[in-house]
Amino acid sequence: MEFKICKFNELTVMEMYEIARSRFEVFAMEQKIIQEPELDGIDNECYQVFYMDNNRVVAYCRIVPAGVAYNNISLGRVLVLNDYRRKGLALIMIKEALKFIKEDLNENIVVLSGQLYAKGLYESVGFKIISDVYDEVGIPHVKMKIEL
Repeated sequence: MEFKICKFNELTVMEMYEIARSRFEVFAMEQKIIQEPELDGIDNECYQVFYMDNNRVVAYCRIVPAGVAYNNISLGRVLVLNDYRRKGLALIMIKEALKFIKEDLNENIVVLSGQLYAKGLYESVGFKIISDVYDEVGIPHVKMKIEL
């Protein structure tokens, strides 16, 4: 199992299509997040982290540079397609992203705004909650941070 990590302009057209398709499937169709645009105009500044199976992006997140969403580098749009959940893909993907951030980007503090139900996943790799629970697009979230 090999995750691909690349800049936006290194994606093939098919990879970008599949990323957009998976993000729409999970965030718009499944979670009903329609209060903010899924394609928010910052992907071109981010590293894309994903795993493909049968020509589908089944696990994905993006690495957002410091100063774009937060003062520190951050992870966002973390997803695993429904049929691939509970198989450890999200954990592997987050570990790969954090390794890349530390070794290739030379960053040591990473933050994220995580859905409350997924906080255990993030805690399992070392993230700590640094905020109270808050509402983001109708879903309870917490801000989390890890020092690598």
